[in-house]
Amino acid sequence: MLDPTKKAAILVEALPYIQKFFGKTVLIKLGGHAMLNSELEKLVLQDIVLMKLVGMNPVIVHGGGPDINKWLEKTGHQSTFVQGMRVTDEKTIKIVEMVLSGNINKEIVGLINALGGKAVGISGKDGNLIQVEKKQFLSKDQTGTETKTDLGLVGEIKKINPEIIDLLTAQGFIPVVSPLGIGPQGKSYNINADHVAGALGGALQADKLVMLTDVEGIYLGEDSSSLASQLSIQEIYNCLQKGIIKEGMIPKVESCLLALKNGVANVHIIDGRKPHALLLEIFTNKGIGTMIVKEHL
Repeated sequence: MLDPTKKAAILVEALPYIQKFFGKTVLIKLGGHAMLNSELEKLVLQDIVLMKLVGMNPVIVHGGGPDINKWLEKTGHQSTFVQGMRVTDEKTIKIVEMVLSGNINKEIVGLINALGGKAVGISGKDGNLIQVEKKQFLSKDQTGTETKTDLGLVGEIKKINPEIIDLLTAQGFIPVVSPLGIGPQGKSYNINADHVAGALGGALQADKLVMLTDVEGIYLGEDSSSLASQLSIQEIYNCLQKGIIKEGMIPKVESCLLALKNGVANVHIIDGRKPHALLLEIFTNKGIGTMIVKEHL
C-alpha cells in the first residue's frame, strides 16, 4: 500500500491532465485481452468511469471477433476471411449482430453501470450513426489481373452522424458503440471496429483516440526494446511501405491515420493487458505505448 504522501503526489501529477482534458472527448477502442480477461476488462471500465467523473467525455467502440467465432462454431457455420475481413452472408450477419449488439455491448454497459457509471449501448444503426455502402474488394493475382471478391454484408463507412453520441454525452452517459452500420434498405452491415473508431473519433473531433491492443505499441524491430514512443504520419507510411507494420496492426494504424486526418488531436496505441493502462496514458507525465502525431513538435 502507498503511504498518504505518495498517494497525494499521484493526485497532484494527475491534476494538470484533468484540467487539460475537462470537457474533451476521448474515444476508446476496446479490444484484445482487455475484453477477453474479465479482471482486465473491469480495470479498463473503472478507468473510463473515473474519466467521466472528472469531467471527460469517454466514448467506447468495441469489437468481438473471438465471440463471433465461437457462436458461428456453435451453429455449425464456417467463416471465411479475405485479408483479415470476414465474408458476411445473411446468416452470419444475424449472428454478428446478436453477439455484438445483444451480448457484448450489453455486458459492457452492465459492468459500467455496476461500477457507478451511466452507460448506454447502441450500434451504428441507431440514429443513423454509421451509414455504409457495400464494401468493394479488389485484388490482383501474380499476373496483375484484377479480380473482385464479394464480401457479402461488409460495409464501407460513408457518413457518420454523431448527434446521438452528442446527446448521450451531454446528458452524462457513456456511449458504448458496437461496430455495425446501416446500409441500403436499412440492412445491417459488419464493419471493422478499428475503422469505426477512427471514423467516429474524427466525426466527434475527439481530443484523443486510444486503441487498446495486445502489444505495448508499435515495434520498429522484432522485440519490445524497439518500441516507438512517438511516430509521425510520414514515419507510419514509411513503416507500412517497408512492411515493419503488418498483420493486425495495419487496420489499427490506418484508423489512427484516418482519425488524425479528420481532426483528432492525438492517437495512442497502448497495451490493454497492463492494469489501468488508460489512466497511465492520460493522467501521467510519461505515458505508455505509441503516440501517433501529424508531425513531430
